[in-house]
Formats: sequence, structure tokens, C-alpha cells
Amino acid sequence: MSVEKTDTLVVGGGQAGVAMSEHLSKCAVPHLVLERGRIAERWRSQRWDSLVANGPAWHDRFPGMEFPVTGPDGFPPKEEVADYFAAYARQISAPIRCGVEVMRAQRNVGRPGFRVETSDGVIEANSIVAATGPFQVPVIPALVPGDAGIPQLHSSAYRNPGQLPKGALLVVGAGSSGVQIADELQRSGRRVYLSVGPHDRPPRAYRGRDFCWWLGVLGKWDLETPGPGTEHVTIAVSGARGGETIDFRRLAAQGLTLVGMTKTYQDGILTFAPDLARNIARGDANLMSLLDEADAYVARNGLDLPEEPTARRIDPDPDCLINPIGELDLAEAGIVAIIWATGFAVDYSWLKVDAFDEKGRPRHQRGVSTEPGLYFLGLPWQSRRGSSFIWGVWHDAKHVADRISTQRKYLAYHAAARRETVDA
Repeated sequence: MSVEKTDTLVVGGGQAGVAMSEHLSKCAVPHLVLERGRIAERWRSQRWDSLVANGPAWHDRFPGMEFPVTGPDGFPPKEEVADYFAAYARQISAPIRCGVEVMRAQRNVGRPGFRVETSDGVIEANSIVAATGPFQVPVIPALVPGDAGIPQLHSSAYRNPGQLPKGALLVVGAGSSGVQIADELQRSGRRVYLSVGPHDRPPRAYRGRDFCWWLGVLGKWDLETPGPGTEHVTIAVSGARGGETIDFRRLAAQGLTLVGMTKTYQDGILTFAPDLARNIARGDANLMSLLDEADAYVARNGLDLPEEPTARRIDPDPDCLINPIGELDLAEAGIVAIIWATGFAVDYSWLKVDAFDEKGRPRHQRGVSTEPGLYFLGLPWQSRRGSSFIWGVWHDAKHVADRISTQRKYLAYHAAARRETVDA
């Protein structure tokens, strides 16, 4: 059986894989990108119908192309985002092979490189870049048994209100996905309960500038490590309907019922932690802190940006916050389905190398693995806070490509020195 060879094999054809291909080409590194679905497949098939990007088009893009339909201050819908990456791949002539799944990769014995088994045959590569991103395996907590008689689905399987049975719904998780899905369901006429945990809720925009701009000028995108206790805190932000600041009190006033973190389930009854008020207060504090920093930046730099006192307005607490629900009988409440907006786990089971810690997380430095020849791209906080965002992954790919190119130069020197020795 013939074995295909390439210098660098990139696994994953989403935003990370496309960015990686661009920078490898600029470094003249021969490579191949494998994608088991279509380019940017997760944007097409693992997102709900009405999803738009959470960042404005001027910010969440690669430097080499603007979004062709959505204007710079708009929020492109998911299909346009997917089409953007497909068009970008064509623009840079990325060698992406779609419909090919990588099943196993292991180091060669006694010689450099890796042997990679795919659904289309065996490939040998000197280097591998795992560019599969952070959203690989949907996480549903083992809380409500599968035989409890109530449908459960992850946010990645949610498409629109019409796919769910008629009745009340519980959404667990108040990050960007959970809030947007709960809001959409409530607007469709459903009774919705939203389980709210610790979160940050930045302003969508303030004093005429989007929060992405504020995080940039305040240096927050470039933070290299999360603060203590903030590693897994979700961010509640939305680009829906032209972009808006998430306000849980407003959502409650519109009819959505807030509850604390979901804790236990027994005999049809869910219990919630008594932390709702604390979680809402933490989100408020995060909002006010960013507004304070923005105001200080404006004053320090003498910027002509209009004041916006209404951004600090806090509406009265709704009844569900004053008198929080401690437990909920699902049948009595008429809840017909649970949507778990509880994030994802990574899956590197195809990589048969010693490159992971006891929790299965990659051991790396800015994407350079402890396993020689192996690299990662698209990880949260890979080099900075913005690493898992579209623009951030592009910059991380540049660093990884440079490291791969440098290693190739050392190996090229070694090969040349050997030839000189033999010729002598």
C-alpha cells in the first residue's frame, strides 16, 4: 500500500486550519490540511439557525479579507462566516482535503515524523498541527438520567424553537450561547427558565465603541493568563439584532425566569444553588469595572467620545431574583425539554503520543507541544485571551508556522552537513 508523504499535516479545516495554511505557505512549508467535513463545518452544522458572530465584522476577521456582505460594524450570520473561511481558503490556495477523517497518529519508530491513519489512507508527516479547536465534544453533565422521560440536548444540537415540543423549557448555562437561545425561545412565546452561573457581562458597546475595541485599547485581549478563579467564567455577550448588552433583569422583565446554578436531580425535581443574586451581582460588577476603565481611558487620552450615563442604569430586581426558586418539579412546571449550554471538551484520542496532562489537556508553550514535531492551534488562552477568536488564531498560527519553519532549517542544515561528510 502506497504511503503519502508531506512535511506538515494540519488536522482541521476551520478557522485555525485555514490560518495555519496561510502562514505555512508564507514560510514555504509544504503541507496538507485534512477536514472530515466541509471547511468551517461546525459553523454550518453545529450552530443554531439564527446565530450571528458575537464580534463585529471589522474585528473578528483575518487581515487579508473583509466580510463581503455584512458591513464592518455588523455581525455576520453563521453561514456567511462559514462562506468567508471557504472563500479565504480559495484566495490563499490552501491545500485542504475535505471529507477525510484522521483516526490515529503516532510517532515513527527509529526515524523522524509521524504515521497518520486516515479514512483515505496512510500519510507520513514530519510535523502535525492539531487545529481542531476547543469545541470538539459537547458536554452534558451527568445529572438528569437519560431515562428520566424528558428530552435533553446540547446547545450544539439546538436549531430553532420549532424543533422542540410545545411547553416550557429549561436552559442551563448563561454564557453567550445559553442567553441567546433562552432569549430566542422566550421571544417565540415559550415559558423559559434560565440557570445562571458565574459570568462576565461586558457592554455590547459604550460611548460609541464596541466592547471588542475597548478590550483592545485597554490591553485585555493581550492578557497572557486568566486571573485567579476566572479560568472557566463564561462571557454573556450577543451580536443578535444588531448587537446588545446582555441584561438579565431585562430578560426577566420580558418573562424569562432566572434560577441559580443547576445542582441535583431526583425523582423529577431539580434543585438550584442559592447563588443567583451573587452571580448577577458579579456580572454587574464586571460591567461597571469595564465602564470605569473605559471612562478613565477617555479622560487620560482626551478622546472626544460622548458620555453614556444610561449604561450604568440597573433596573429593579425581578421577583425571581428577590425570591429565587430553590427547586423545580419539572412536570408541575410543564418543562418538556432541557437544553444544556454547558460548553465543550477537547478530544485528542487520535493522537497516540505523550503530550497531555492527567486531565487530557495539551502540554504546550504557545502551541508548541512538549512532544517534538507536534503543535496545537485554536486553544483558549494559547498565547493570550484572544487566542480562540478569529483574529487571535490567525496571529497564533503565525507563531506556530515560524517555529515549524525554524525546525525545518535546522534539519536542512543537518542533512546538508551529512551530504558534505559523505562526499568528502
